[in-house]
Amino acid sequence: MAEFSLELNEDQLQLQKWVHDFSEGVVRPAAAEWDEREETPWPIIQEAANIGLYSFEFFFNAFGDSTGLTLPLVTEELFWGDAGIGLAIFGSALAVAGITAGGTPDQVAEWVPQCFGSPDDPKVAAYAVSEADAGSDVSALRTRAVYHEATDEWVLNGTKTWITNGGIADVHVVVASVDSELRSRGQATFVIPPNTPGLSQGSKFKKHGIRASHTAEVVLDDVRLPGRMLLGGKEKLDARLARAREGKSSRKQGAMSTFEASRPMVGAQALGVARAAYEYALDYAKERVQFGRPIIMNQAIAFKLADMRTEIDAARLLVWRAAWMARAGKPFEAGEGSMSKLKAGEVAVRATEEAIQILGGSGYVREHPVERWSRDAKIFTIFEGTSEIQRLVIARAISGMRIV
Repeated sequence: MAEFSLELNEDQLQLQKWVHDFSEGVVRPAAAEWDEREETPWPIIQEAANIGLYSFEFFFNAFGDSTGLTLPLVTEELFWGDAGIGLAIFGSALAVAGITAGGTPDQVAEWVPQCFGSPDDPKVAAYAVSEADAGSDVSALRTRAVYHEATDEWVLNGTKTWITNGGIADVHVVVASVDSELRSRGQATFVIPPNTPGLSQGSKFKKHGIRASHTAEVVLDDVRLPGRMLLGGKEKLDARLARAREGKSSRKQGAMSTFEASRPMVGAQALGVARAAYEYALDYAKERVQFGRPIIMNQAIAFKLADMRTEIDAARLLVWRAAWMARAGKPFEAGEGSMSKLKAGEVAVRATEEAIQILGGSGYVREHPVERWSRDAKIFTIFEGTSEIQRLVIARAISGMRIV
């Protein structure tokens, strides 16, 4: 395991530039169009697949980096281009994380590549947890999975909501309850293959931001799955349920462990948006002349930019620390993963708001991208755990108490 270092190696620097060039040349010029269309940018996903950015091999190598920094590094660069398109390209990663966290080696080998498809025919994947009455409270899932021993089949029923790539994905990874009395400890995760009868898209949501990323309900109506589609296998599930029924402690399972692993990556996404807004506002402030001088020569503007840069750099350090800890197998004893997501999400909101303020009236119209970045930034304080939930996780970790 590599020692922690803030000095990026040559491979990381080259990857950073490669993704930045793609964001600058392909993603950013297309961002306004796909934001207006509110559609999945398949042509951009195809271009990412053509160069190998959207591929199983790329994610495999990024996840395998011993420093843990490659994935947050390239994620920040992609989301610097545009958050909606970035999520359309990297949105499958959450399903990949779910399969990797809970699946057997054979399941990982079979299903992770299918989350991406091929360069000639790229596909996307979805991770379906949230429900109308189970957003922050993941333990309250109503989607049920019932096992039929005679046929070795699971039957799933329920409706998922707020699902990235929901309904358009080739592979859906779904968390369902198998024993509701055990709440979160009675849940299991399933892979639903392409074209499985009973799975359909419900309502597609029209969103405030990240409009190029598809978000919809996923309806499960008597979805029948072979026993092998249960991630980890039934023997492992039965053993875990038995421990839970006996009141024995257990490691965190399913959705929560997946979210823990992904939160630094969400923080990196937010960093990309924040940095885009800061850089744009900095350039504008140097060029915009009022009262006979560039507006950056006024302390009111200069200090805003100084604070923006300071907060962005501080958030990046938290993201990199959490990513390194996760890769090194170090436990988040003080909620370090949640810290990174909390800080970066709040910084993205503040930085984009300040960018609008620096541009003034120009920042409020769509002629400049900062208004779109402001709309995009807000989601980072909401999805994969609201800022309030992140604070709850941190508070519980540092206190050792069941704070509610």
